[in-house]
Amino acid sequence: MEQKKETREKGSTLFLGFLFGIIFGFLLQKGGVTKYDVIIGQLLLTDFTVLKIMLAAVITGMIGIYAMKGFGWVQLHPKPGSFGMNVIGGLIFGVGFAILGYCPGTIAGAVGNGYLDGLLGGVVGIVLGAGIFAAVYPKLSRGILSKGDLGDITLPRLLKVNDWIIVVPVAVLIYYILRLIESSGR
Repeated sequence: MEQKKETREKGSTLFLGFLFGIIFGFLLQKGGVTKYDVIIGQLLLTDFTVLKIMLAAVITGMIGIYAMKGFGWVQLHPKPGSFGMNVIGGLIFGVGFAILGYCPGTIAGAVGNGYLDGLLGGVVGIVLGAGIFAAVYPKLSRGILSKGDLGDITLPRLLKVNDWIIVVPVAVLIYYILRLIESSGR
C-alpha cells in the first residue's frame, strides 16, 4: 500500500514537472528568447530581452520558493558547491552557448518551435556533452571540482538572518535593474 502511494506521488511530481516545463517553454517562446537572433543580440549587448526575462524569472522564482518555504510547502536542500564546479560548469555552458547560440532552456524552446539547429546541434550537443562529462566526472570530482569547497551555504544562512532580509532587497534591486534596462530602450 505504501509503495503505491509513493509511486503515485512520484507520478504526480513528474506530471507537475512536465506541466511546468511546458508552461516555461511556452513563456520562453512568447518572450522571443528561443530565436537565435534575440540570443545573439544579447551576447552582442544590442538586445536585452533575454536578460529581462531571466531577471524577471529570478524575482518570481526567488519570492515563490521562499514563500512556499515560509508556508512549509517545500524544504530547501541546497547542493554543496565549489569554485572548481563553478569554473568547469561555466566553461562548459559558455562554450556550448558560444558555439550554438542557445542555452539548455532555449534549446528546448527552439526544438518546440521546430528549429533544426536546436534539435541537431542542441539536443545532440547536450547528450554528447553530458556523456563526456559523465565519463570524466570520477577524475574531475577528485580534482578540480573539489577545489575551493563552499559547502551548502546560502546567503541568509551565511549572514545568520531571516530569508526575507535577503530576498526583499535583492528583489527590489533586480526590479530597479529591470527598470533601468527598460528605460535604455534595449
